[in-house]
Amino acid sequence: MFPEPVTICVVSASPTGPLQHMNLDQALDQALPASASPAPATHMPLRAVIREGLRASVLRRPVWNGAGVRTIDLALLLAIECLIQLGLSRLEIRGAAGFSLQIWLYQWWPTTAFIWVAWTVLPKRAGLLSSYVALMTVAETVPLVVFEALRISQAYGLLDVVPLQAWAWLGWAIYLVDVAWYLAIALCVAGTLGTPRKHLAALLVCLAAMQALSTWQSLGGAWRAKIENTDNSRPEFVLSQEVFEAQQAVWKRSVEALAPQRAGVADVYALVFAPYAQEDVFLRESTMVARLLESRFDAQGRVLHLANHASATQELPWATPLNLQRAVEALGSVMDRENDLLVVYMTSHGANNHKLAASHWPLNVGWLTPEDLRSALDAAGIKHRVVAISACYSGGWIEPLANADTLVMTAADATHTSYGCGSRSELTFFGRAVFDEQLRSTHSFEDAFAKAVPVIRQREEEAGKDDGFSNPQISVGESIKPRLEGIRQRLDTGATPAGG
Repeated sequence: MFPEPVTICVVSASPTGPLQHMNLDQALDQALPASASPAPATHMPLRAVIREGLRASVLRRPVWNGAGVRTIDLALLLAIECLIQLGLSRLEIRGAAGFSLQIWLYQWWPTTAFIWVAWTVLPKRAGLLSSYVALMTVAETVPLVVFEALRISQAYGLLDVVPLQAWAWLGWAIYLVDVAWYLAIALCVAGTLGTPRKHLAALLVCLAAMQALSTWQSLGGAWRAKIENTDNSRPEFVLSQEVFEAQQAVWKRSVEALAPQRAGVADVYALVFAPYAQEDVFLRESTMVARLLESRFDAQGRVLHLANHASATQELPWATPLNLQRAVEALGSVMDRENDLLVVYMTSHGANNHKLAASHWPLNVGWLTPEDLRSALDAAGIKHRVVAISACYSGGWIEPLANADTLVMTAADATHTSYGCGSRSELTFFGRAVFDEQLRSTHSFEDAFAKAVPVIRQREEEAGKDDGFSNPQISVGESIKPRLEGIRQRLDTGATPAGG
């Protein structure tokens, strides 16, 4: 109540004693019995925890009175943060979504590890651990909201002004800022609680390692996009011993059925690969392409069709990176690798880092890179190749695959999406225009591509594609041109090869 300490005089008990000077607080301490002094607080009020945690979120030192936090308050704060995270992550997914309890429970291990690290590193003082965990829980909610908002904005197209090429490094930059913010908050709170410097250094190392490990082992969010299935007859894919044994039989039957090459004939062999099980369009398209190549390119018995789909488990080998490698090896062992032609058709979603998406939950399937395919083809010694990739950003496959003996064509360039890969699509725009339409009237891959591109552009404009023309690409090696021309002439004349 006073701007400055007030000094009062108290007369000594001895009449001749000197005057003693003391301030008001000292006088009250002597005048009041010990029991009248207010007891120190044993717990921080929840409102104070929230207020000081929010201060720490912007790296301002929180005020701490040395008290702990009640268990019920700490549990409430953790529950609130969990609900915020669940709600915001759900908003990242447009449309229907399913919740994975298993993944959600798995996501709690960083919180458990954080509490263990804090208990191990921080000084053992009453109330310190509960206060640290509570303040951190409140403080880290702010960056959580900020970065979830960025992801939601991206999901709803609000950040489309950012060039697609920039997202490859921008995503990592955002992640590093997020981690740096979290570590700065952790040090700010720990320093406020009186943690020695050597303990702060240990805390920083442990938390940084924990962040790296959680990123490396991430299974993604607990919410997953749910593909609306209007066909109630579609079976559910369930892993079992019977399924694995059936796959072994399917693989053996498919490889053993490959027809041998014919002497003096440049035969066409094919590998059709559809690794994304959650979209029916890829199974339909890969089936169409396999049948087209068999009927139009005299490749009956020379096509290996690999696909991930619940309905095809008993009929087609799984489309996995290992099976792709084995399929290329099998084809290379029966074909004339110096004279025959191998057509590879791949259809799936594509990422802007030029990986081909793969999914067959609960089977774990790795995504494919153009380097994986190139390595398999080179190892098998297959010389003449036609490779077609129907996927977003598939133009990034051209440079790794192109050579003098290869024709590569893609549904998009390296920086644009393709179109027609949604759950309601019958075929992708690329597969429909090039294979289902143009190649039914020509045996020239170059001619079919050239005629299909303006058709694809027109259809994308009519469909309202809002991120620019997909811009399909083609690269034709000089040495493969005469090989393709020879095959075209044979197929155009309809001549039956000797032994065919």
